[in-house]
Amino acid sequence: MEENKLPLEEEVPNLSTDEAPTAEDVETIESIKIKMQEENDELKDKYVRLLAEFDNFKRRTAKERIELHQTAGKEMIIALLDVMDDCDRAENQILKSEAKETNEGTLLVFNKLRNFLQQKGVQEMECLHTEFDPEKHEAISIVDSPEEMKGKVIEVLQKGYYLNEKLIRFAKVVVGK
Repeated sequence: MEENKLPLEEEVPNLSTDEAPTAEDVETIESIKIKMQEENDELKDKYVRLLAEFDNFKRRTAKERIELHQTAGKEMIIALLDVMDDCDRAENQILKSEAKETNEGTLLVFNKLRNFLQQKGVQEMECLHTEFDPEKHEAISIVDSPEEMKGKVIEVLQKGYYLNEKLIRFAKVVVGK
């Protein structure tokens, strides 16, 4: 039975109901109360900290789960961007050619691919005639330009793309100086 005693249990004086507590007994009881209050405060603090840590963990894992879901097919989409570049080049050639019937079917396929990528959260970066931003653009060349085009994108060599508002490919551009 003595194995199940609480840590402070052995310090509590054995008071019978017939005798009055002595000053020493009162001091012992008060010191035990203080120790128990300190231990209680310490346990409450640990509990609050543990609860806060758990809440942070839940929030962090929920955020990571959402991000993972949003970027699950990122590698496949990045690979499709090269195909999209080829489609854009082919579309430019088709629009210059004269055979309209066969070109309409090809353009339809290209538009279907663009729509599919947009549904998956892919957005094309608009950067022509905007300020050069090294966070979004990769300068391939710098050319002389009129005063109003200094530091701005003059030509886009390869489009940049976002996936759910996160940059997945830098735009390769020519910048005016």
